[in-house]
Amino acid sequence: MARTSNQKLKLLYVMDFLLHNTDADHPASTGKIIEYLEGQGFPAERKSIYDDIEALRLFGMDIELIDSKRSGGYYVASRNFELPELKLLVDSVQSSKFITHQKTTSLIRKIEKLASAYEAQLLQRQVYVANRVKTMNESIYYNVDAIHTGISRNRKIRFKYFEYTVTKERKYRKDGDYYKVSPFALTWDDENYYLVAFDSDAGIIKHYRVDKMTNISATEEPRDGMEAYKELDMAVYARKVFGMFSGEEQTVRLRFANHLVGAVLDRLGQDVMIVPDGDEHFTVSAQVVVSPQFFAWVSGFADEAKVVAPEHVAAQMREHARKVYELYQQE
Repeated sequence: MARTSNQKLKLLYVMDFLLHNTDADHPASTGKIIEYLEGQGFPAERKSIYDDIEALRLFGMDIELIDSKRSGGYYVASRNFELPELKLLVDSVQSSKFITHQKTTSLIRKIEKLASAYEAQLLQRQVYVANRVKTMNESIYYNVDAIHTGISRNRKIRFKYFEYTVTKERKYRKDGDYYKVSPFALTWDDENYYLVAFDSDAGIIKHYRVDKMTNISATEEPRDGMEAYKELDMAVYARKVFGMFSGEEQTVRLRFANHLVGAVLDRLGQDVMIVPDGDEHFTVSAQVVVSPQFFAWVSGFADEAKVVAPEHVAAQMREHARKVYELYQQE
């Protein structure tokens, strides 16, 4: 190997060693770096290491020196991702239901490589994925890519859509026929990934669970429904639709016990208007998609939450509660 080429590779090995083997608590001495390089087939002198460190600093790496005879050495002082940020990424990956066990493990291994070997061990201590509820569809990552292809090319996509039977087998909707829609966005709700798209036949915006889509491909037909999508505020849309269940969008007035204000703001948004109703309650009015999931959310607060208006939605709420009540009646 030519000497010039050899020196260029040597610099890359020095960078790789520092990134993966040093941090503020684990500096590497010049001797340690030389020992590593020799193991990789790159004999080196101390002066060349000083030159390499300076070159990496000029390149933009934040390399510091601890000047101590006993435990001194060089280390990478800052990285693109700090340890707390990497922990946040690991938490997000391992808690996401739409990411399978296999992909969870793979992604966390890749995240670990963004830290030093010592910090990677700290990340491993917080990994608990063995018994998490995860999607059974490993192809979700390819689905996302195919959807983005349709969006970037401004083309409709087609796909098959399924649900699981009690025997955990796939049962395709529309007797296995293809759906064809105009894809516009991907959104994450209740730890699931959804495609938000315009259905030309129905003339409305619909959403689909990405992990239940198969055989996705972009067509040559241009997207339509652009006007409907432009009128859609995705942040507001996700707030209105409970559990991504379809239904009629309506303005409802709800009454809650005062201590539930945090839960209400988390679900309906910080901009919802809180109106005091006596000393112990408040009311809010909000645009929501009325669905069984919405009623279930209200029911979760037992007698501390109530649908006040409109009356026909309150009647639906009573019917929902009646069915649940009857389900648990003793014969």
